This record gives sequence, structure tokens and C-alpha cells, in this order.
Amino acid sequence: MAWHLHSSKGISGLPSLFKPLKISRHCSSLFLPLSPMLKFMDFSPLSCLLLITILFLDATTPLQFPQEVIAQLSNHTHSSSPAQAPAPISSRRVPALFIIGDSSVDSGTNNFLGTFARADRPPYGRDFDTNQPTGRFCNGRIPVDYIALRLGLPFVPSFLAQTGSVDDMIRGVNYASAGAGIILSSGSELVKEVPSASSIGQHISLTQQIQQVMDTFQQFIITMGEVAAKNLISNSIFYISIGSNDYIHYYLLNESKVQSLYLPWSFNQFLARAMKLEIQNLYTANVRNVVVMGLAPLGCAPYYLWLYESENGECVEMINDMIVEFNYAMRYMVEELNHELEGANIVFCDAFEGSMDIMKNSDRYGFNVTSDACCGLGQYKGWILCISSDMACSNASSHIWWDQFHPTGAVNEILADNIWSGLHVNMCYPMNLQEMVAQNAND
Repeated sequence: MAWHLHSSKGISGLPSLFKPLKISRHCSSLFLPLSPMLKFMDFSPLSCLLLITILFLDATTPLQFPQEVIAQLSNHTHSSSPAQAPAPISSRRVPALFIIGDSSVDSGTNNFLGTFARADRPPYGRDFDTNQPTGRFCNGRIPVDYIALRLGLPFVPSFLAQTGSVDDMIRGVNYASAGAGIILSSGSELVKEVPSASSIGQHISLTQQIQQVMDTFQQFIITMGEVAAKNLISNSIFYISIGSNDYIHYYLLNESKVQSLYLPWSFNQFLARAMKLEIQNLYTANVRNVVVMGLAPLGCAPYYLWLYESENGECVEMINDMIVEFNYAMRYMVEELNHELEGANIVFCDAFEGSMDIMKNSDRYGFNVTSDACCGLGQYKGWILCISSDMACSNASSHIWWDQFHPTGAVNEILADNIWSGLHVNMCYPMNLQEMVAQNAND
């Protein structure tokens, strides 16, 4: 049985006991048996309806979730094209920045897809330059926003937000899509789960993103000529941040009985080989400068603290051990490629290392809340994803985590500083991005 949410008619298919209730008045009391803390929260009527829908969904039934209901969670309607902040541009250090990945760097791709994994509603974007949702899974800027500014470039727009004009893409394109994984099927079976994770529905897989990159290159060649296009591509930076969904929505859920086929280390090797092939494809298309991001400590994410009933915010070591192994495999893969591909400059940046430095030194960085998300519900605010401003804290800058899986803009800025120059901790090998750019300038 699927439940449908109609913005003007309410919910059909819910147990009859909920229909007579004045939702806005009785919402907190409905959830009281599940979580006593909710009685202190003030929900808007639509937020309450969404929560009721989530709680009573059959876990084997796809979520049918009209986008107009999500849009009405805010008091105003947002354009389907995400607002981009006018970024101050210093002297341009590289021609362009191209981004491939998942929700860690999605700047609005999923706004154009039929998916629940959309960050185009408040409170997402409330601390961004425009103070509006843009599709970024954060309260503010994501790491590639800071990286773009360091490179003297404007914020990089989503591929699907473009008109198709080369003028729109010549400074860079963001192909990243929330829910994407290295494996094509990662995230595709989410309809079997209650929507407590960061991606439900359509997404652009890694392989599809690479194809979009190739399509962009063809447009460059047709418009600019082969020599100019090759020069642009070979001198630009390509930033890849992907892999978390292969664990969140595939391996840790044991989809397709993957755990019986692959032990964690073998699975990590499989992912590294798949990533290596995609980077080799980019190299064949004249890509030379690549930043490969490792994964952050998923075992410390509020969702898993809630799921594994963590005591005192202790991270789930079993998950973190997998992530450490994944990052090791990816770093070794990058070292191989640097030896095998002539003229390639490929950097691996260990997000686990940078993130753990922040967690261990949270006081020094100014974070008062290290385990609870700023936005969400339940213990550690990891039970239900961030779907309404009612769920968000007042000051995200004091939190490490913004929602179930994503860090706050303050954390993103620290990580970006490390990627650029190792300002706080050296987490990039064999060099940081600033050194890569300087090396290319001297060649």
C-alpha cells in the first residue's frame, strides 16, 4: 500500500485515528511515545504531515512524494534554477574547475531530478551567500565553493542548470549528484527502505557523470577547436568526491547479498579498481590534474550513532575501519596512476584524517557540539533526515554535523583550507592543491 501526500487534501491511506486531529496542535503528542524530546518541538502542519508519512510507510513500498509538498515547507517558492552567489574573483590560477561526485559536492543537480534527495528547501542554504537553498546539502558553502575561490573562479554551477552554452561551462561545471556511488547500482534499491538516509530516487551515477564530462568536452572541441579545448582541459582541475553511498546504501545494507561476496577489504579493492578505470578514461580525454577525495568518518555520522545506539557519541568503529581501508586503497591507487600516466598530477586527500583532527580538537576549532546534527530528529538528530526548519538548531557554526551525513559549512571551510594548503593538517598526498597549481605554472 502506497501513501500519497496531497498538499490541499491531506494524507490518504493513513490510519483513521489521525484524520480528526488538528495536526499542528497535536503533532508533538503523536510522536511522544517514540521520542519524549519531541514534545518540546513546535512543528508546522506540513512538517508534521511529512513526519507522519515517513513513520507509517511500509518499508517495502516506494515513497511517492510530490515535490510541491516539499516546496510548501517554506513560506515562499524557489526557482528550479538554484541561486548562485556572486563570488569574488581574484587572479585566476587555472582555466576551470570540474566536479564529479555525490551529495558532498552536489551544487544543485538533484534539483532537476525526481528524487527525495534534494536540498532545495529550507533550512538548507540558510547560511549560504544568498541565504537561500541552492541544492547544496549544507547550511552554507560546500568544500568546492571554497576551492573555487582559492583558484580565482566563481562558484561552479550544476551541469543540469546550464543552457548548454560553452560560455556557461568554460569556467567549470559541477556534475555531482546526491545518491551517486562508484558502483552503478549504489542507491538504486533505496525504495525498500524507510527514508532515513540521504538519497531516495533518481541520481546521476559516476559512469553517467563521466559521460556528461565527455559530452562537455565535445562541445568545447566543436566551439573552440581541438587545440584550445585540449589546452583548457589539460590545465583545469578535476575534483572527485564519491564513495560514501557505496557503503550507506549498498554494502552496509548488504544489498544483493554483497557482504557474502566481498569482505570489506575486497570490496574496497573493487571500488578502487572501478575508480581507477574512470580516471584513466578522463586521462585519455586529456585530463591531467585530479584531486581524489577520500571518505570522511561515516561511523561518526549522527545517523549511525543513532542506528547503533552509540553511548556518549562514540563512533562506530566497525564502519570507520572500512573507511580507513577504503582511503588506503584509494591512496595506493592514486600512487599507481601517478607512476603509470605520463604528465598526470593526481592528488589524494584524506577526508577521514582531516575530519578526525577536527573532532579531536573541536574546542580549538570552536565546535561545542560534536556528535549531534544541527538538523534532524531523534537521538543525535540522526533518526529522521532534515526536512524542515523546525528541526534545525539556531547556530550551525557550533556543530560539526549539519544533518545525518553532511558536515556544516564551518567544517567544509576547514577541510577546504587543508586541501588547498594543509593549513591545519596535511591530508593531501603527494602534494596539496596549491602546490599542484604552482607546479603546473612552472611547467
